[in-house]
Amino acid sequence: MTDKVDIVDTPQIPEIAGIALRRQSKGPMLTVTSCAVSVEHGVARDTRGKPGKRQVTLLSQEAWEAACRGLDIDLAWTARRANILVRGKTFSAADVGKTVSIGDLQLEITRETDPCIRMDAAHQGLQAALAPDWSGGVCCRVLVAGHIAVGDRIDIR
Repeated sequence: MTDKVDIVDTPQIPEIAGIALRRQSKGPMLTVTSCAVSVEHGVARDTRGKPGKRQVTLLSQEAWEAACRGLDIDLAWTARRANILVRGKTFSAADVGKTVSIGDLQLEITRETDPCIRMDAAHQGLQAALAPDWSGGVCCRVLVAGHIAVGDRIDIR
């Protein structure tokens, strides 16, 4: 007789699954494998990186995939127009005020990233699919500059 072994599911450590930026307002999202993030400019070369509460945006890969499944579409995460795709973490109102550390980089989560009408331009119904449960991601302010790369681990406290 064999003993039954319970498998414990270890929570995944959050990590960067993608990095993107846009060089001009409403321009295409460009993916990069690494970049600098500064207090003065946010994600290097991104047009929206001015200091403020929406300097850098984070999107949960799991929330994005769930929204796409709900619409039965396969759409690149860059359609969301976020800067950093995070694998292993979903966001909520409880995250506001927390610090996101990625190596030396420190970001403060300031608010939800509200899905805008541009989402429906990417696919009809996407704006509504991203509205519940902070599925559209979070906005952040840069507290301490740093360099990030795809695969970097993320600590949120």
